Amino acid sequence: MANGSATIKVSGDGLTIEQVVAVARARARVELSDEPEVRRRILASRRFLEQTIERGEVIYGVNTGFGGNVRFLLPKEELAEHQEDIFRFLVCGTGPPLPEDAVRAAILLRANALAKGYSAVRVPIIESLLELLNRGITPVVPRHGSVGASGDLIPSAHIGQVLLGRGEVFYNGARIPVADALQRAGLEPITLAVKEGLALVNGTTVMTGVGALALHDGKDLLPLVLACATLSLEAVRGSDDPFHDTVQKVKHHPGQSAVASICRDLLEGSRYVRNLHNMRLGKDQPQETRREDAIQTCYSLRCVPQGLGPAWEALREHRLCLEREINSANDNPLVDPDDGHVYHTGNFYGGHVARALDSWKIDLVTMGNWLHSLMALLVDDRFNNGLPPNLVRNPGRSSGFKGMQLCLTSLVSAMRHLAGPSMIHSLATEQYNQDVVSLGYHSALTAMEMTELLRDATAITLVTACQAIDLRGGKDGLGAGDRKLYEAIRSRVAFLEQDRPMDRDIAAAREMIQSRLLPVPQP
Repeated sequence: MANGSATIKVSGDGLTIEQVVAVARARARVELSDEPEVRRRILASRRFLEQTIERGEVIYGVNTGFGGNVRFLLPKEELAEHQEDIFRFLVCGTGPPLPEDAVRAAILLRANALAKGYSAVRVPIIESLLELLNRGITPVVPRHGSVGASGDLIPSAHIGQVLLGRGEVFYNGARIPVADALQRAGLEPITLAVKEGLALVNGTTVMTGVGALALHDGKDLLPLVLACATLSLEAVRGSDDPFHDTVQKVKHHPGQSAVASICRDLLEGSRYVRNLHNMRLGKDQPQETRREDAIQTCYSLRCVPQGLGPAWEALREHRLCLEREINSANDNPLVDPDDGHVYHTGNFYGGHVARALDSWKIDLVTMGNWLHSLMALLVDDRFNNGLPPNLVRNPGRSSGFKGMQLCLTSLVSAMRHLAGPSMIHSLATEQYNQDVVSLGYHSALTAMEMTELLRDATAITLVTACQAIDLRGGKDGLGAGDRKLYEAIRSRVAFLEQDRPMDRDIAAAREMIQSRLLPVPQP
């Protein structure tokens, strides 16, 4: 059942990524908007379609075959059942189920697209989708099958068939036949009319839902990666010069300035960082405080604003792209009652989503590479400014964070494997009707998988950086923002005095990240 948070009104416009997350994960209640204009457009579009059919006009997918079968015309008495045919030949996905939150996001986006009033479906179709969300009925959707061209046909068919009483769903924590779930929830299967099956499967809503959740999670991971860098900087006693405001102003990039601002807040009041402006050039100082030793820290500490600032800018650009897609009419054909036209077109093509998420994958793997460099710096006594090898007090008998570094390397290597652009691998399919495909769904899936890997990599690096801080002297010398983050991690993960299995430590830190229990810094 939906929770008691504020009801989200679905109208075809104004839906945000945060609202998608609220419905997908927090199970916020949803309703079709009661604004007169929203209902008017939905009803007018349907009425105009029915009038067009009565005039005998040929409309793709309504009185023709699907895809390359468009040349075959269908008799009027077969049109309604033709819409159910979609759920016979497209229900053929493979692989493990998509996460429930991804499927719920896709359902919401499909309802929002239909509510825009260009798909010519009846109001009960939209309301039935929303009731799946409100009653906690989540279709079982196999992970693989979409090429993102005529939208996400196969995963969308696995969703849409549930409205007809077919397939399996997750309901109250169990995987059960949909007929059982509908009965328990007090719902009835629906009967489709002309065009409605096509409208349920033809669109970009699965790839966009998956991508929206991945982008939302990246919004929290990026600041935590920055915190890994500033904690590492404090642990090795580096300089805070790279984050000064003047440095950013003369470079002009807003993402760089935002990242530097976050780092300054994390480091504010630190007694570990070296302030080069208060150090003399004399060579008679102790080795640890000589100015020349602090001037040139490695790039993973010195180039944080320049290297990760582009990702901050990209987050905003990709959010704009995905929210445009979330609020789009993205099926075919589109029925516009106001100008009296049925448009046979290609809004189902996922090019915008593919391009945004393929680009975002580069930023995700850049963050992973950054964490890998920080980890290598912290555990190696050749570079960590006096900390013990592998961050353990009795190296030799104890291996400390050696295994943690191996695991991190594995995660980042997997991210690199997934980071290549998906959209360039287009292959012609479906009787050469879909001769180019977006593969936007592949972009979304790989972005989702990379986000999961980056979350684990961030958890490992945070735990490692806290260990380094304890060996350097403890939390009292930390900057204000870093200290809050350190204390949060230490509330769940203890200092490593001697070797122990650390899988539970990683899981604890990952859970804090995923549940948003860590103080995530913002500019």
